[in-house]
This record gives sequence, C-alpha cells and structure tokens, in this order.
Amino acid sequence: MISDLPIQHVTQAAARHPDKDALVCVPSGRRLTYADLEREANRGVHALRGLGLQPGDGIAFSLPNGEAFAIAMLAAARAGLYYTPLPTKASASDIAYICANAGAKLLLLDSASPVGSELAVRLAPDRTVMFSSDEPESPGPWQALLARQPVSLPENPQPGIEMVFSSGSTGRPKGVRKPITAPTWDAPDPRNVATAQANRLSAKSVYLSTSPLYHSAPHRYLSASLSVGATVVVLSHFDAELALECLNRYACTHSLWVPTMFHRMLKLEPNVRARYRGEHHHHAIHGAAPCPVPLKRAMIDWWGPILYEYYSGSEGLGSTAIDSHEWLAHPGSVGKPRQLAVHVLDDDHRPQPAGVVGNIYFEAPTSFAYWGDPEKTRAAISPQGWKTYGDIGYLDADGYLYLTDRRSFTVISGGVNVYPQEVENTLLSHPDVQDAAVFGVPDEDLGEKLAAVVQLAHGAAGDAAAAQALQAYCKAEGGAIKTPKLIRFCTEFPRTDSGKILKAGLRQQFMQDTGATTYA
Repeated sequence: MISDLPIQHVTQAAARHPDKDALVCVPSGRRLTYADLEREANRGVHALRGLGLQPGDGIAFSLPNGEAFAIAMLAAARAGLYYTPLPTKASASDIAYICANAGAKLLLLDSASPVGSELAVRLAPDRTVMFSSDEPESPGPWQALLARQPVSLPENPQPGIEMVFSSGSTGRPKGVRKPITAPTWDAPDPRNVATAQANRLSAKSVYLSTSPLYHSAPHRYLSASLSVGATVVVLSHFDAELALECLNRYACTHSLWVPTMFHRMLKLEPNVRARYRGEHHHHAIHGAAPCPVPLKRAMIDWWGPILYEYYSGSEGLGSTAIDSHEWLAHPGSVGKPRQLAVHVLDDDHRPQPAGVVGNIYFEAPTSFAYWGDPEKTRAAISPQGWKTYGDIGYLDADGYLYLTDRRSFTVISGGVNVYPQEVENTLLSHPDVQDAAVFGVPDEDLGEKLAAVVQLAHGAAGDAAAAQALQAYCKAEGGAIKTPKLIRFCTEFPRTDSGKILKAGLRQQFMQDTGATTYA
C-alpha cells in the first residue's frame, strides 16, 4: 500500500517504497527500482569525487534516454556539481563549445557516439571524456567505475544544480548558470514541488517521458516525477504507435508531448488510434513549440479535455499554463501566468494594450544572466527589470497570452512587420499541407520578402500549380502582405530532437540551394 503522505525527494521515495519501479526503459524493458536508483546515485557521487571533482565544479553528459542519464543527474545533484545535459546528436564542435562555456571538467559520452573519438582528443588535456553504455553485455567504462564504488551515501553530500543551455534553434546555445541555493542536498527542490503540484504528480502517478531528456522540460518532469516517488516510463526515442501502446500497457496517468508528436499520432491508421483507451490518462502536457489550433482541437476531440499546455523557456524566467477547458474558450492561447506577472511591451519598453502585439516579458524577481555573455543578458532585461525569452505576442482582454513568433524571426517587408508563425498557421490550415516553415529572405525592393518551405500531405504534388494554389489561399486568408512570395517543397524538415524546425539552417539552405525548385 502506497502512503498518501507526500514525498519530496528521491531518497524519501527509496526509503518509503524501495522495491517500486522508478524507471521503466522502453523498448529495452530494463527497470530500476527506487532502491536501485538510490544505490547507483550514491555510487555516482563516490565516482565523481574519485575523479577529482569538487563542489562547484561542472560536468556535462551526452547520454541517451535511460538509466545512465537519470543516475548521472542524481549523482551530480548530491555531489554539489553544476551539470549540463547535452544533445545526443550534437556535433563535436557544439559539444566542445558548450563544455568550454560551462567549464565542465568531465564529459560523460555515450559509447555509440559518432564524435566520441574526436572529442576525446579535442578536449584533452583540460577535460576528461568517459564513455558510458547501458548495455548489460558490454558496460561502458563509466558503468565499470560505478560498479567498484560503495553504495552508501558519501560523507558530506552537497546540493548541485543543472546549468541549462537554450536549444540553439536560432543560433549558438546560450547557457544560464544559477547559484546553488538549496540548504541541503536532500532539501525539496522548489521547481520540482511546483511542477508536481501544478500537474497533480504523486507517488501514485505513472509518467510517460516521450522526449529527449536533455531538454529542459523533459528533464524537469523526470526530476519532479522521481522526487515524488512516481514511476517514469522512458522512451528511448519517440515512436507514435509505441507511445500509444505504452499509455495503455503501463496505465500512464501523465505524459509530455510536443506538437510534432500529436501530428504523427493523428496520422496513424484509424485501427491503431482506436487502441488508445486512456482510462488512467488524465494529464497530457505539451509545450516546446506553438500548437496550431486545428491540431489541438483534433487531439482534444480524440483524448478529451486532458491537454495541459505550458509556455516557458530554458532560462526559467516565468511561465504560463492553460487547461483544455480554458483553451476551448480562448483557442490559440498559451494561458495565464502561473506565478509571475507577464507584460507585453513595444520596442521602447512601453506597455501595450490588449490585442496589440509586442515583446513578452515576465516579472522574474531572480537574478539572471547568460553565462559569459553580458550583451545577450542586457538585451533580455527591460528598464523595469523584467525579462524576456525573446518571443512576441499579445494579451487578450481576459489576460490570456498568445504567441505570435520569436523576435528574431520577424520579417520586415516594405516597412511592415510580418510574423512568420501567423503565415505558418494559415498554411497549416490548408488540407494539403502537413507542415510548413516561413521566414524572410533579402529583397532589393522590399528589404525582405516572405519565403516558405512546405511539406505536403497525402502525396500531393509539389509543383508550380500547388505553389500558386497555396499563395492564393494565403492571400484570401491574410492578404498580400502575409502571402509567401517564394514557395518550395520538401519531404522532411530538419528538426531538433524536441521537434522544433531548425529554421535558421533551413533559411540558409533555401538561399544557397539554387538547384531547388522554387516557384514565385
């Protein structure tokens, strides 16, 4: 029988129900109980100290979804370290850049990484690279080191904290290093407490983790779920049919998604979608990217009003949230602030009235800085001391926030601001469009003009006639100013692991790829 008394740290969970599953890894089937997790986290602290790491030092790890990631996270958090999870598909150059920026003295790297050999040479002698493998038949050097360590809690454990980096979808990732303020290593993390309370996470919950754990939200929900003693079902990678199967098989109560995943699940054959039962599933949380209104309506029609959307960022400056019932009354909104007030300001930092687009700021009271980048820090803080993720949007008369686009994506065409996301939403409402990305390209007359890359659905032909039809559709919906002057077609978009389209690289490719078919 699971007690109803609240659990607020993984060590409490291990003491309360040591034999309960903490992690279930899919599709490998490997399981770790809370006793296993506590034992391995303690071994991790001993190992890190044996490698010479001291409280306040930094480590980084590029590890796939699974037990090694969770153990590294928990070990660093009780060894007094700053830890930085890294993308598993990042280039050697990007990993080296982040390790240097974060001051990481140790890099834990998946043994299967294609850039492992290069990084081992590139980071020496200032940084140690140690390889990791969760495979029982061929454990990595990191696992071999852990196996030699005592399982007892080390003397004088210290609280650690993650040093996060933005996703880098608009350029080089930006690091945020916050002070370690926890009084003790096992003190409840206020962010975990807030996440658990906002989403009704408890020891009775079963949470399905669908996204790469190195991203801020999946990392936070993993940490929060373990801190309350929930069971976490971790997908090694997203597969639409497997995700639906896991919701049923493990009686999942909570899950985390991005809009791309919704889109892929809705594209499954009707007989596959019909297998979803969802009798236990009451919190389908989503964020990371704007969710088109038709897509979200389709998900609510399928799953019922269990969708909970959030808007936040890696920097942790503030957030909004909205449940399905509120969203149906305010379609397209990302909700109201959870705690910190939100403001919409013009470029001169003057507050904007309801319905007027401007720069979104939160009244974040905490100190904030991009690590080693004072210029970017200054650009993110208003004269009032409010802070921004760099997004643009507006508030409605009821105080609900709507996202329009990222400031860096705004196109100025003939002196008029055009927000690509609005044009993308128009394109996505067309029945022949599966996905779309819109951006600006140089124009001698207008300064910039709209260009679009479109992925068609249902095997539709990407030809001049299709481009002209889409242009006519956009013009009818939003006028000439919100109509792409150039359209090309693709079969797949370059994306981050969280599903965001890599728009900066796509724009560069569009401008360089003169051999691609482009229709004006």
